[in-house]
Amino acid sequence: MTSTPLQQCLSPHDFLERSALVYPDKVAVCYNDQRYTYRQFHERVNRLAGALKAAGVQKGDRVAMLSPNVPAMLEAHFGPMRMRAVLVTINTRLSPREVAYILNHSGAKALVFDSELAPTVRPILEEIPDVGTFVQIVDAVPRAEDISSIEYEEFLATAPEGNHYVAPDSETETITINYTSGTTGLPKGVQYTGRGAYLNALGEALEMDVRPESVYLWTVPMFHCNGWGFTWGVTAMGGTHICLRRVDPEEIFRLARERGVTHMGGAPTVLIAMYSSPAAEGQRLDGLSIVTAGAPPAPPVIRTIEGMGAKIHHVYGLTETYGPHTICAPQPHWEDLSIEDLAMVKARQGVPYIIANTNLIVADDECNEVPRDGETVGEVMMRGNNVMAGYYKDPEATAEAFRHGWFHSGDMAVWHPDGYIEVMDRAKDVIISGGENISSQQVEKVLMEHPAVLEAAVVATPDSYWGESVKAFVTLTPGENADEGEIIEFCRGRMARFKCPKSVVFGDLPKTATGKIQKYVLRDREWQGHEKRVH
Repeated sequence: MTSTPLQQCLSPHDFLERSALVYPDKVAVCYNDQRYTYRQFHERVNRLAGALKAAGVQKGDRVAMLSPNVPAMLEAHFGPMRMRAVLVTINTRLSPREVAYILNHSGAKALVFDSELAPTVRPILEEIPDVGTFVQIVDAVPRAEDISSIEYEEFLATAPEGNHYVAPDSETETITINYTSGTTGLPKGVQYTGRGAYLNALGEALEMDVRPESVYLWTVPMFHCNGWGFTWGVTAMGGTHICLRRVDPEEIFRLARERGVTHMGGAPTVLIAMYSSPAAEGQRLDGLSIVTAGAPPAPPVIRTIEGMGAKIHHVYGLTETYGPHTICAPQPHWEDLSIEDLAMVKARQGVPYIIANTNLIVADDECNEVPRDGETVGEVMMRGNNVMAGYYKDPEATAEAFRHGWFHSGDMAVWHPDGYIEVMDRAKDVIISGGENISSQQVEKVLMEHPAVLEAAVVATPDSYWGESVKAFVTLTPGENADEGEIIEFCRGRMARFKCPKSVVFGDLPKTATGKIQKYVLRDREWQGHEKRVH
């Protein structure tokens, strides 16, 4: 699409152009003692684009980022796009082998990495021949002198003078590739377009009421679905970004108190870490809007955080939908509900974002919609403005994901009479015991009601008689005690006996960098040595 007097290619880069024009002297980015106004933010992004061009990066080339939430990572969400390169953000917790795979699969020409992650980069230098430019962000850890690279600020200084903006030819050009976790195989490269990212960012700002006076704390990794689109959404509104290198409850409370934070996000485990921390003592979160996703928040999590004064926005989506696709939109009559009942309805995944239109169904294998009875389980399927363009270099997986003309999420849900969906499980997480389908998330919600339980994950374990049985992994609240028998009896008093755990293991749970519990790690451990799950 070529821009005309009536139409212009949608690109999230335009958000920065506007905010630099409208709010040039307003603080755009804060990190420790650093402050950048929108004018300075724009200038740094332009220099990044110029430096990439000077290094030989061309239109369509991929630029990879391996970095925590520091200003350079935020600038990378605009710099490559400014000169029509493609951003590839990489999970900072991946192994060297996984990082090498992503760099090679994407064909990245440049890698910008934080010096703390040098141990990840160092072992793969001989395995990534296409990467011709290495740039090192030196922040919390001294520079890795043994890796041939240029320091980030020095790299910006190599940019020639002038405006390095290159207008897109089409709003459907790929602007960024986000790799999935690869829990069921090799990671897939999810392609985002300028149009999709633009509309998704506006959706985030609209649904979360982001304004020019908003202050957004970066507790969601920017490498994850481009920070759920808030890298662009906050910039669109001229809000202030507070960069946070790592999630630390004490630091979150301090910044919320001292910097007037109005918005943040995180998986339910991040919220649990906040309220279970000693730093939570006496803290209030009045006026703070928190977006939570990654796993359904158990009602006790919602009750506790909102009891501290914050407002929870429960959203749901996947990497393939630019992050959030639905929101549990509040209804006026909910104000009359008790805090317990309110937490129950807010734990549902809800309805599509305004910007995503209404293209979401819960359907059977033939794409027939299931009844809206709150009981019949089907798969969540999506269409709309914030669905990916496809998997990079993987037409077969793309075709499979879009069969019947819908994107298949792999999430199993029920559809309530009020139109709200409630995800019951990932298809691979459903436990089938003696022919009965058991929602692991339903069991986890019951476990979270136990006063001693801080976090819980439930998976199928091999059972010689039933095929599969329910096994619970539980982290106890510090200072609390409970044994296996007590936990099992607690569940038996609240759900059908066949759904209750047959065994309970206590300890810490494996998690992703976004705080999502890695149930596949627990499941794989249970099924090691067994040829397959018995279904």
